[in-house]
Amino acid sequence: MGSGFVMSETNRLDQQIEFILEIDKLKKVYRQSFIMGGERMENDAEHSWHLALMSILLAEYARTNEAEFNLLHVLKMVLVHDLVEIDAGDTYCYDKEAARDKLQREKKAAERLFSLLPSDQAGEFRSLWDEFEERRTPEALFAAALDRLQPVLLNYHTEGRSWKRHGVTLEQVLERNSSMWEGAPQLWDYTQEILEKAVEKGYLKRE
Repeated sequence: MGSGFVMSETNRLDQQIEFILEIDKLKKVYRQSFIMGGERMENDAEHSWHLALMSILLAEYARTNEAEFNLLHVLKMVLVHDLVEIDAGDTYCYDKEAARDKLQREKKAAERLFSLLPSDQAGEFRSLWDEFEERRTPEALFAAALDRLQPVLLNYHTEGRSWKRHGVTLEQVLERNSSMWEGAPQLWDYTQEILEKAVEKGYLKRE
């Protein structure tokens, strides 16, 4: 075998390794959802892993022509979309005050983080992040639907622990998650059934 890469290839690998080490910080960014069992909150890396598996398992429920649906593209998107929270932090979806400058903070984070990569990969990752945020493609709409479903599932199966902690109401959850029907209508129907059960069980209050 050869003794090593040429200089340009070494620089590329160095950049990729630097990025790989940097994104390890995602494991230290905690969300407001509790993991099953309720002993602690989940971190962003766990959330992204969960979404990736959900993408594979639930792809059949995407609102799109199956022949045109790009599952690999969805997987890339769900694994990349929260990386910006390494710098920007997790913004609780029901915190209106924190949401005011959320996009600005995350754009600044995207510029720093993705610039660590070689230019071609930096462009791809930034494009994936922008696509998720804009939610115009079938893949982005499906990825966003899963991003809404996952915390609802965790909240329901931890007896509404995070909902109760923050005083979240049914109406707030419905408003937050209603866009799910654009990417996965059957999953939105399922979510509404879960929310009704959550109210019946006392996990979630109406206004």
